[in-house]
Amino acid sequence: MVKGRKLPVVGGGTGVWSFCHVDDAASAAAVAVTGGAPGVYNIVDDDPAPVSEWLPELARVVGAKPPLRIPAWMARPLIGEHGVSMMTQVRGSSNAKAKRELGWEPAWPSWREGFRSGLG
Repeated sequence: MVKGRKLPVVGGGTGVWSFCHVDDAASAAAVAVTGGAPGVYNIVDDDPAPVSEWLPELARVVGAKPPLRIPAWMARPLIGEHGVSMMTQVRGSSNAKAKRELGWEPAWPSWREGFRSGLG
């Protein structure tokens, strides 16, 4: 979708997303199963970022043209209210509890490094 410019920045792209490399998800699950207290843990990187920041960078890394930008009102009929909210209002997650209670640390602490080195 990114290479085909089919994933635009909607509105101001102010929705903040958190990312997680599959290796980090696996390592966190292993730690939680073998020694973690029951509960909910956010397994994400240390670097939540707005769509307007991460999507153009992802396009650059994969060799695509920059994403198109469209107003929220134009995107709403195509992706619905939830889709618009994901692109404009959602807030990233914190991994502080997983780090504190599980002693877990992401091997990929930032989506920036993950995009550059972890997509292959």
